[in-house]
Amino acid sequence: MTPIIRRTFLAAVAVAPISHVALVYAVDALPDARFVGFAETVNDFEIKSGQLALTKSSNELVRAYATRAIAECTTNAEYLVRNRNEAGVTMAPDEDVRKIADDAMARLNSLQGAAFDTAFADAQLRVQTAAVAQYGAFSQNGNDGSLRRHAERSLPQMQSLLQDAKKLAGSR
Repeated sequence: MTPIIRRTFLAAVAVAPISHVALVYAVDALPDARFVGFAETVNDFEIKSGQLALTKSSNELVRAYATRAIAECTTNAEYLVRNRNEAGVTMAPDEDVRKIADDAMARLNSLQGAAFDTAFADAQLRVQTAAVAQYGAFSQNGNDGSLRRHAERSLPQMQSLLQDAKKLAGSR
């Protein structure tokens, strides 16, 4: 391979992952404090909605998802606190995701049976889609290193929960 072709090939290979990331995570990373608020809200929602599902649902798929989400988001919340403290970042609420979570919880509290299961699946899909987008963006472009590492470590878990939320929403 000639030196020019080799350099061109290496440059193309080096740029390829960058263009892929831009397509996958088409949202802007939040500022550090808002990312912490976003992540805390997602974890709180997953834990609270999961606990509600365990009391209201008899659907085994919903209960299995809820059990997994509670366990993973509880661990994720603990890591977030450590990384937030390491970064010295306070939490600034992310009102967009808080409104989604609050509206979903109000709706879930008012439902029973199959209607609850449907609303739970829809809420999980919506929140996990937002979480994967923001964790992906923050893992690539977040300012603070410890928070960015938190997003990088948590992203595969969030992606897996999103895939399960899609299955849950499609199983109705």
